[in-house]
Amino acid sequence: MDKREAKELLDSELGKYRTRPYEELLPLRGEPDVYSFVGPSGKRYQVEVQAFWDSGRPGNLRVMASIDDGGLSAFRPLCKDFIIAPDGTFIGGSSGAS
Repeated sequence: MDKREAKELLDSELGKYRTRPYEELLPLRGEPDVYSFVGPSGKRYQVEVQAFWDSGRPGNLRVMASIDDGGLSAFRPLCKDFIIAPDGTFIGGSSGAS
């Protein structure tokens, strides 16, 4: 997997979720979004975006996205997340891809 390309794609995909209101992110708790697409290099990537309570429910919601190319990276995908409060404010900084 091209980690630079994957990180840029992950940032872009997670950024789309950061623009959504808290209420629209809640359904990701029980039903994650999973989809694939072809990156600029022609490599196919899979993204999974899910959410879970960060500090008890109801409350802050952690939204986490991961990306892999279906090869060995599927066992250790790049991940990034953010935490959003019920009032729509973001908690702390977004953690980096790992």
